[in-house]
Amino acid sequence: MPVRVLFLALLTATPAIAAPPIAELPGPIVVAGGGELAKDTRDAFLGLAGKDKAKVILLATKDAAKSWPSATVLTLTDKKQADDPEFVKPLATATAVWFANGPLPVLRGTLLDKELKMLQGRGGAIGGHGAGAIALGQLGLLPGFHLALKEDERFQKAIDADPATVGIALEDGSAIAIRGRTMRVLGERAIAIRVAKGAGHPAAMQRAEAGSLFDTFQLRRAAANRASKNPFPPAKPRDPVVEKGSLVIVGGGGAGPDIWKRFIALSGGPEATIVMIPTALGGTIPPAARIPEVSALRRNGAKNVVVLHTYDRNEADDPKFSDILLKAGGVWFGGGRQWRFVDSYEGTLTEKRIRDVLTRGGAIGGSSAGASIQSEFMPRGHPLGNTVMAAEGYERGFGYLPGCAVDQHFFARKRTADMTGLMKEYPQFLGIGIDEGTAIVVKGSVAEVIGRTKVAFYDTRKKPVGEQDYEEAKVGEKYDLKKREKVK
Repeated sequence: MPVRVLFLALLTATPAIAAPPIAELPGPIVVAGGGELAKDTRDAFLGLAGKDKAKVILLATKDAAKSWPSATVLTLTDKKQADDPEFVKPLATATAVWFANGPLPVLRGTLLDKELKMLQGRGGAIGGHGAGAIALGQLGLLPGFHLALKEDERFQKAIDADPATVGIALEDGSAIAIRGRTMRVLGERAIAIRVAKGAGHPAAMQRAEAGSLFDTFQLRRAAANRASKNPFPPAKPRDPVVEKGSLVIVGGGGAGPDIWKRFIALSGGPEATIVMIPTALGGTIPPAARIPEVSALRRNGAKNVVVLHTYDRNEADDPKFSDILLKAGGVWFGGGRQWRFVDSYEGTLTEKRIRDVLTRGGAIGGSSAGASIQSEFMPRGHPLGNTVMAAEGYERGFGYLPGCAVDQHFFARKRTADMTGLMKEYPQFLGIGIDEGTAIVVKGSVAEVIGRTKVAFYDTRKKPVGEQDYEEAKVGEKYDLKKREKVK
């Protein structure tokens, strides 16, 4: 199982998508390298354009109608045409525009540029081939990416000069299609993806064959992290101390009454307002009565449970949306995929108000995804799958438990080796593996184990005992996270 992955290609269906900090493309994009256009690339573009109902405009410097027999061909030779209302008029009713291979005039700021962005805004497909693909990129229709036709020194220097961008080199016969946030490699040859050095990592390059899938948000977040003046993870994390309030961190698999009752008590008792956040589930969130965590809280005595959920970061920044947190005594993060918490709440007013609950002496709890999001380092954060322990761009959790990396379903899913690999990559963190039905309750620097089974603590400063490179703490035992030893 991979430990640290910058690029991840999965040949499976993509999960439900949330609305993250980096906006999805309003309409699909297809770009191809030079040479002959592969049939699957053309077919993919026509499918995204509306199939039989597609109205395709072909922008070319010469007649290319033989390649696109159903397209309306606009021969574009100079910038003056691009500012002619009559010339660009067909774009108003088009479902797609394709930039043919060949030299094109500068189009940025023209009426044609404006019409293309309007087309993209209403969900139309835009694509390009060879030099046409480069022109598309220069118009800013694929933000955060730098397109090139060769994986050469010039390409590498361009990415190094602008490390916040992701480089994609499209060799002859290769192509990509991006819809929403998912990028699929098409064509007959591999593409190359490059990011600059940064965040303690060297420059990275990967070649990807047709059929590979990538999450564009993860790629862009990785590049942004490398370009940041404060990249993650830090070489020296903060000490694992919860200064105020309490954490209840559950390893998934269902919490028992003892865990729920402890969380309710730490939140202020049965009368306290408890906010349950189910966003990690993805898709359409069911009514409160059908959310298992809400039912469990009420069954164990909580009388005022309120569900708070959005995928919209603008809504998460609206004071009215999170007003309930101002009087909350506890917040519970549900299970699912932890990257959805990041996409929806990271850096928003809602995230600040959640932290304020802890600062006021309240409790923050969560299970599975709701466990890992609480740690400073967030394992298994890749949007395309939970098998990668360290997905660059999605490694930073909300940090309620600093200096730690929390994994869940630990012994039940035989994840001990995964944490071993992560600790080799990032030995500055204390690794914590929590089994199903088990929790740690953290106050100050002390973690108390409650629930069903046990917890593993990984301290790379200690020598392994035999083949076991972690220390176990069973139910009823306590572990000092700062001193990295059991409390006697």
